[in-house]
Amino acid sequence: MKKEYYSNGKLLITGEYLVLDGATAFALPTKFGQSLNIEEGANDIIEWKSFDSDGSVWFEDRISFSDISNTKNSEQTASVKNILIEILREAYLLNPNFIINSNGYKISTQLTFPRNWGLGTSSTLINNIAQWTQVDAFELLKNSFGGSGYDIACAQNNSPILYHLANRKPIVEKTIFTPEFSENLYFVYLDKKQNSKSAIASYYKNKKSNLEETILLINGLTQDALKAKKLEEFTIAIDKHETVMSSILEIETVKKTLFPDFQGSIKSLGAWGGDFVLVLSKENPSDYFREKGYEVIVPYQEMIL
Repeated sequence: MKKEYYSNGKLLITGEYLVLDGATAFALPTKFGQSLNIEEGANDIIEWKSFDSDGSVWFEDRISFSDISNTKNSEQTASVKNILIEILREAYLLNPNFIINSNGYKISTQLTFPRNWGLGTSSTLINNIAQWTQVDAFELLKNSFGGSGYDIACAQNNSPILYHLANRKPIVEKTIFTPEFSENLYFVYLDKKQNSKSAIASYYKNKKSNLEETILLINGLTQDALKAKKLEEFTIAIDKHETVMSSILEIETVKKTLFPDFQGSIKSLGAWGGDFVLVLSKENPSDYFREKGYEVIVPYQEMIL
């Protein structure tokens, strides 16, 4: 029997880093995501194949059930295979039935966005595996990759969300964001993949002592951005957010660093310095960014669910 699961990609608009300490983040699920296809196999083996958005195979290997169930086996090399085994092992610890009640699997994954875009290759995989193995995706994330979990919330929802942690538990609230100025919003890919774990470590090293004040300020700016009726109002909230985070991270904003002459606003999304940025512009900014060497410019309506 063939089964298929699907999860949405994600973009974090406000609350990056501070969401780890209880701030309310505003995030958007994307039209791009990843599917997981399961078929029966044999010999207590998982035959795994992962396809990129262009149809090419970016990972292929065989994983034995014993690799997953042997919880004492912990290879330290961060190969794709070992990371996948770690996720499956944590799923097994939460619910071993997918191993106990099976003779093997043939599994394939299919991304609908290029793997290097940073829209959630890992979070969509974890959410899909959680659906298949019938475990809690937030728990599976916590036990494997770590992080706030907003990306899992995006994987599971088809509308904008507000997300925060209360006593380390995820609180997801569906919200409405249908800006009349959506034609002025673009996502530009910087082609500088960021490692979330190292970015989070940097945040903890640099965050200031007046954390509660900063969280209240960011929460207010999140609400300002969400409620903005005009591009100018949204721009003010986004620019203030960039200034606050630049101070707490002790990192220059992406606009100052890369695009100081741009006539509009630019906001880092998620881990600063990589993947996509949000661009606010009265005119189509494609020519500007292409001249700078950035070829991937996605309009809001083409990116967001």
